[in-house]
Amino acid sequence: MDGKVVGVLGGGQLGRMLIEAANRLGVRVNILDSPGAPAKQISAHDGHVDGSFKDRKGIEELASRCDVLTVEIEHVDTEVLEDVQEKFENVIIEPSWSTIRLIQDKYRQKEHLASHQVATAESVALDSNSEEELRNVGSKLGYPFMLKSRKEAYDGRGNFPVRSEEDVPAALQALGKNALYAERWADFKMELAVMVVKTQDGTLAFPTVETHHENSVCKLVWAPARDIPRDVTKKAQDLAKKAVAAFEGKGVFGVEMFLLKDGSLLINEIAPRPHNSGHYTIEACPISQYDAHLRAILDLPIPESSLRLREPAIMLNILGGKAADSHIAFVRDHALANPRTSIHLYGKAEARPGRKMGHVTVTASTMREAETLIQPLIDAVDDAAGKPLGPRETKQEKPLVAVIMGSDSDMPVLKGAFEILRKFGISYQARILSAHRTPDRMFDFAKRAEGEGFRVIIAAAGGAAHLPGMTASDTVLPVIGVPVRASHLDGLDSLLSEVQMPRGVPCAVVGINNSTNAGLLAARILGVADERIRRAIREHQEASWEEVKAKDERLKEIGPEEYLKGMGK
Repeated sequence: MDGKVVGVLGGGQLGRMLIEAANRLGVRVNILDSPGAPAKQISAHDGHVDGSFKDRKGIEELASRCDVLTVEIEHVDTEVLEDVQEKFENVIIEPSWSTIRLIQDKYRQKEHLASHQVATAESVALDSNSEEELRNVGSKLGYPFMLKSRKEAYDGRGNFPVRSEEDVPAALQALGKNALYAERWADFKMELAVMVVKTQDGTLAFPTVETHHENSVCKLVWAPARDIPRDVTKKAQDLAKKAVAAFEGKGVFGVEMFLLKDGSLLINEIAPRPHNSGHYTIEACPISQYDAHLRAILDLPIPESSLRLREPAIMLNILGGKAADSHIAFVRDHALANPRTSIHLYGKAEARPGRKMGHVTVTASTMREAETLIQPLIDAVDDAAGKPLGPRETKQEKPLVAVIMGSDSDMPVLKGAFEILRKFGISYQARILSAHRTPDRMFDFAKRAEGEGFRVIIAAAGGAAHLPGMTASDTVLPVIGVPVRASHLDGLDSLLSEVQMPRGVPCAVVGINNSTNAGLLAARILGVADERIRRAIREHQEASWEEVKAKDERLKEIGPEEYLKGMGK
């Protein structure tokens, strides 16, 4: 590296993980926080500063010991940072103190985003914090709406849902001492997040992830986001990059947003630093959000491909339970023995209900496998918190294979494929899409298939048999054609039509009416990335081998004449 020293205001868990990344890069990091802060526990040198990250003396002392100053938490004194920028001419503050100041005030943050044509929920600033004013806000925004503190709010602190006029007194009692603003209620389908890296050359984005909050505290992150089309994940990345581009400075920004039920997106909040929703990147991406933050503020290379997912991942926060050592017990009794699980404890002393004590990340070749692995850990965290487990909330499994046909008369031919897919536990969806009678619907399906979560398409057609080839021309997914024997030419016309695709439009084709092989080929394609399916295929093969061996032994034992009698001949 070039020897630049990074100073960080704040030494909590984010600072701790930042130091882990810095150690791998050989970057010196000085922390300003109390003695024994989580970040300082894993970094032994004399460059750290003891004190508050809001204290002028401590901030100036840190600035005198570094080349680049950044934050682990945005609740810092930006007046001091502005003065530091003038006093220490050689020290660069990333992101800019003006950006941190804007983002600190959530209402000003929303105003700033709106001025740059970035979609956010409608917001109204309060002047007097009176019941009358809040009722007027309710008349304007409608109930329910969210009442929020403009500053110093995090992990649910500073938020109050005002569901009706009767909630107004309680809302003011809870938050009335703070500067407040009200926000129109977002009737969202899902909460999403994107980690954006702002560099000297522009913005880059990590994948779009799905987040789940309990009591306004992030509990789970699924990477990538589940059950949303590919175009929505791209729109979320583009919106996040547009939002971050509106601010000055470099580094990683955490962008939280709502996916509304009509498919539109709204920015919820932005953090000018690495974020809880990006922890998964440590295990799931070539470089983590912490690596990316350091590279961005030090002007080091960040290949865009290094922000992509290696494989699906789920992050679970270890929230404090009733017992002071609940996080230790969780790791000892559950996480250590759980396969594909990476453990991060933050070095905090005692657990408190809802306090973030650490996190675990499960990675797997498929999201379904990751969900299976993480569920016992979710149950253990809930049990430690005294939360009744009850019935699990599970999303309906998304079909991986689309089985399409030109006519319902082709359905009996596809029976073999259905049986194989069911036998191997592979979810599928069957559709009737004629290449000749409903070409628009067929092309629309082909365009959307990848974004809808399908991974393989089986297409059966007879006669001219254009369905497999036309579908293959408009999708990046593998297409397996099943020629159907029609009333003429015994299906030879369909077979030749499907195999004679022009160069550049590949289509795998099985034998006439042999949908069983289509199902097996689809399973093998999926099995490349799913060990469970590979095991099922192997067991199917072994059973088939045993069946043939048994028939051979029977034939040797009784001879062909008796064998034929047993076959009904």
